[in-house]
Amino acid sequence: MQISLPFMYDFDRALDRLSLDPLHAVDLSGKSVQVPMPEGNSIMVKALGTTEKPVFAIEGATSGQEGRVKELFHFHQSLEPINEHFKGTSLAHLFEEHRGTPLVREFSLYGSLMKSIIHQQLNLSFAHTLTSRFVQKYGEEKDGVWFYPEPDIIAGIDVKELRELQFSTRKAEYVIGLSQAIAEGRLDIAGMEEKADEEITAELISYRGIGPWTAQNFLLFGLGRPNLFPLADIGLQNALKIQWKLAEKPKAEEILKHLPGWSPYLSYAALYLWRSLE
Repeated sequence: MQISLPFMYDFDRALDRLSLDPLHAVDLSGKSVQVPMPEGNSIMVKALGTTEKPVFAIEGATSGQEGRVKELFHFHQSLEPINEHFKGTSLAHLFEEHRGTPLVREFSLYGSLMKSIIHQQLNLSFAHTLTSRFVQKYGEEKDGVWFYPEPDIIAGIDVKELRELQFSTRKAEYVIGLSQAIAEGRLDIAGMEEKADEEITAELISYRGIGPWTAQNFLLFGLGRPNLFPLADIGLQNALKIQWKLAEKPKAEEILKHLPGWSPYLSYAALYLWRSLE
């Protein structure tokens, strides 16, 4: 099928960010990405138009999957109100530069949670290396597309197996423990789609290995929630230091003053600030 969007959409920037993760099957020159689906098939999303007149081909989708793809890539809602909202704010020039850049959700909710835990307190390069080792050992590759393993597979492994991949003991325990909770039905991440941010955060941080940063990361990139700004994120602090031409990173109190004016699109402020560094 083909779809045309009645608003500006910068797929090149979206693909550029997706390509940072080596597990994503991105073709920058072909302007396409293969999306692994929970049902076991993969879907190709390919740009046929331009940023100003976006047209996309969605190939390989089975019944009902087109809607999921539209939500993952933010095809279902115009991005123009977001750009308009930030005119006149201290991030106006940043939003003009990145106009039409979507918040693309992680393709797997379980994968998003595992990735958030694995990436804790690691530099980005090694974080991607560790995540790739995890998926390539326990997941599955189909036609060049990597699928995250099922939670019950990770629930049944021993900590020493992840230690061999260079996981810390504690991080291995977190990954296995959360996978056990999901596999046993105690933690229903699929059901979180219908819950409020605060309720999800409270539930997630009750598990070992998940603090506010990880919960916010899951809400933002796993569930695509639009109004989150992780204050403690060092990258965001560094980006604001550059944007605001400060001698030092801004304190939390200084950032907090701006959040009401950026709401209800805090997630886009965070995304574009991260993009300014990437």
